Amino acid sequence: MKIAVAQLDCSLGDIDLNCSKITSFAERAKKEGCDLIVFSEMMDTGYEMHTIQETASSWSEQPFITAKRAAANQGIYLICGFSEREESRIYNSVAVFNPSGELIGKYRKIHLLSLDPVNENQYIVAGDSPEIVQIGDMKCGLLICYDIRFPELSRYLVNQGAMVLIVCSAWPLSRQNHWKTLTTARAIENQSYIVAANRVGTDENLTFCGSSCIVDPYGISVVEGSDDREELLIGEVTLEAVNSVRANMPVFEDRREDLYKAWQLG
Repeated sequence: MKIAVAQLDCSLGDIDLNCSKITSFAERAKKEGCDLIVFSEMMDTGYEMHTIQETASSWSEQPFITAKRAAANQGIYLICGFSEREESRIYNSVAVFNPSGELIGKYRKIHLLSLDPVNENQYIVAGDSPEIVQIGDMKCGLLICYDIRFPELSRYLVNQGAMVLIVCSAWPLSRQNHWKTLTTARAIENQSYIVAANRVGTDENLTFCGSSCIVDPYGISVVEGSDDREELLIGEVTLEAVNSVRANMPVFEDRREDLYKAWQLG
């Protein structure tokens, strides 16, 4: 499967401009022969809590319609992060569209950042349901940004059959080394691909580190982006690579779940 990762800047609250990038980069991905394109976290609004409160959209409004049409027009799978409004609640969400433009999965961020100056947990409602979607011959588990700091979620997704972990993110430049370490660690420990789309640019006082990537199940970089430029990254993922790694090093067979349960891990 050929995957495009869209590493983009967002214009805070400018829904029209941000949506135009979804359309144009989906078109570019299709021209490159990609089966799937992945966009970053809250691609429609940017990542600033007051702006999100003012501009978040429902599933029937422009950002979701734009992504749906882009997927259908290009005949491509599309995964994108959105600021989702449902009545008085706002969620940090990811939507998955198939090449017919049908919504085949959605995920609401489970782990919310409680750190100054973001304090996401004061503005966003946390999700409570992990999500796996079938794309081609591979099951893909969905993560959003801060979620990668919690190995329990990634391991749950992999235990449920995921072979690719998709991360939509707005990760800060100040913790760029954490981003690179965590994306690699999640790939190695789960013997799965990581496909991670991260922001560039600055929203208010928060600058993002780019470094979007595809990491293979051995922890080797397939492709990696710059830390400050918009670009379309393209890489291949294969079912054979995952199966080979898991066969050569049977980590999951060697787990001691009897002890984990006795220790009440989690």
